[in-house]
Formats: sequence, C-alpha cells, structure tokens
Amino acid sequence: MAADAMKACSGGIDPKKLENNFEIFGMDFMIDSKLDVWLIEINTNPCLELSCSLLGCIIPKMVENAL
Repeated sequence: MAADAMKACSGGIDPKKLENNFEIFGMDFMIDSKLDVWLIEINTNPCLELSCSLLGCIIPKMVENAL
C-alpha cells in the first residue's frame, strides 16, 4: 500500500532530479475490526517529535541514515 502510493507520485516528487536530497513522508494507517489496513493520509511535513521512547529510538536513526 505504501509502496503503491509512492510509485503513483514518484514522477512528481523530484522533478528536477536533484542529487543529495531527500524527503520524509508521514503515512497514517488505520486497522479495522477485520484487520484490514487502510491508508488514511500522507503528510509531506510529518511531526518528528520524540514523544515516546520508541520514536526517540527510531527518528534519530532514520534522519541520520538519510544524511
């Protein structure tokens, strides 16, 4: 689902084909009572607040690896 969303807009993400740049997207999902996963929205400016220990572990590594 996430890969399909990225493929659908991949031609417009970096139209100038700039090197050494990256974009962080925030994807919000919902799981219903049948355990089906639904993509709710994609944000181009997601919150990177370290509001819990899990995010405190994931976000710095994600940003470090992107650089």
